[in-house]
Amino acid sequence: MAWLVLVVSGVLEAVWATALGRSEGFTRTGPTTVFVVGLVFSMIGLAYAMRTLPTGTAYAVWVGIGASLTVGYAMVTGAESASLVKIALILGIVACVVGLKVLH
Repeated sequence: MAWLVLVVSGVLEAVWATALGRSEGFTRTGPTTVFVVGLVFSMIGLAYAMRTLPTGTAYAVWVGIGASLTVGYAMVTGAESASLVKIALILGIVACVVGLKVLH
């Protein structure tokens, strides 16, 4: 259960990070609200997962999922340029996250 909660929390990290970028310094209400809600639930999930999983592993997986999804979403929407090298590096992050799960 902790791993599932951790993955969902990592997805929420990507949500709040993207919303933070769109909030324009907390001047836009919609993205700011999404940021706050996403942040709160992401942290609650991370804290829950850390009750069972080692802190370093849980944090690395959470960050890896959030970072990968944030960059991937930005590339798909055109907010950030895409290249084969960037995609390969993101896949490397994903492979490391999967490795941490497998080795756990």
